[in-house]
Amino acid sequence: MNGRVFQNLFSIAIATAFVWQAMPIGLVQAEEDIVIGMSTALSGPTARLGLDMRAGVNAAFQEINSQEGVNGRMVQLIALDDAYEPRNCRNNMLQLIGNENVMAIIGNVGTPTAVVAVPLANEHRIPFVAPFTGASLLRKSPPDRYVVNYRASYAEETAAMVKGLVQAGIKPSEIAFFTQDDSYGDDGYYGGLAAIQSIRPEITQAEIAHGRYARNSQAVESALADLLVHSPTPKAVIMIGAYAPCAEFIRLSKANSFEPRFLNVSFVGVDPLLNSLGKLSEGVVVTQVVPHYEGDTPIALEYRRAMQKFQPDEPLSFGSLEGYIAGRLLLRSMQSIEGKLTREKIVEAFDQMGDFELGLGVPLHLSRKDHQASNMVWPTVIQGQKILPMDWSDWDDQ
Repeated sequence: MNGRVFQNLFSIAIATAFVWQAMPIGLVQAEEDIVIGMSTALSGPTARLGLDMRAGVNAAFQEINSQEGVNGRMVQLIALDDAYEPRNCRNNMLQLIGNENVMAIIGNVGTPTAVVAVPLANEHRIPFVAPFTGASLLRKSPPDRYVVNYRASYAEETAAMVKGLVQAGIKPSEIAFFTQDDSYGDDGYYGGLAAIQSIRPEITQAEIAHGRYARNSQAVESALADLLVHSPTPKAVIMIGAYAPCAEFIRLSKANSFEPRFLNVSFVGVDPLLNSLGKLSEGVVVTQVVPHYEGDTPIALEYRRAMQKFQPDEPLSFGSLEGYIAGRLLLRSMQSIEGKLTREKIVEAFDQMGDFELGLGVPLHLSRKDHQASNMVWPTVIQGQKILPMDWSDWDDQ
């Protein structure tokens, strides 16, 4: 080797060493992060739900990162906006699974988007953890191997509503439905109808008033008209929709002197519903799948501390508490894994959890045959523009 060639090689080596030493430590660390994906609504009429879910998951991940992460590895969330549209969700899922090579998908918001997301999760064998939906398509028996739910189903929420209404003296034929005209609305509607028919087997679908509206719209006038012309006049309306159209329906109903009991499933988002309606929200019932975020359960206390420290600009809500629980659930799975972390090991860890606690005040359970951790429904009511816990037994017909 002549002197000129040796000198050139030496210069290249020195330059390479300089670039490596100058590389930010964070960039090297990022290659070791555990990357988790999310496709959710960060824009559009359901954006608050996605923003809350993202905030809660991030609070859980940032909390564990402040404690040296999962076995020394930091956990990173990549959240992509699908605006609650299935086509966008499909594209996001493919990007997260392929380009981003995420270890799991967590907290996706919505049933219409889950319709396209679940088949992709199963096809690519990636854990699909704690989606923000109570739809039956995620609750098969036996369960899909890669779908792991935290929350109670819409059928369980609507069954609790129907039972509470009947106990209060309202006849099953006086219960109506206002639903989103898609898989989400249909899932809640048929779950509620099944609950009614379990009490009155002879009642037919045609006897139950039902109005629908188009997803990602607030065109609720036709749905309201369907309920107003129904006989008997409904004394209660079970609502399966997003907060913006549900708020518009309640507002328009009261403007037309139609004031039955309004009941919403958890997906509506009681906090944005209250913010939208103001004083018109008085008496509106919303079932929840998490305990009250301002309560004294251990998980609520830990959630509030984490949000204050890591997500101080985000509001406290039932949605972000659910995101925090979802994050803690996934972290519990990953922390139990020895050796190399893989997608398959995450699912196996869920299957082996059995009975466990996360501080909700009720036990949770996951196994190979049961991929829904919780079956609890907590009813709340808006009174004095505050969201308060309620008990169905205290609710009498008026």
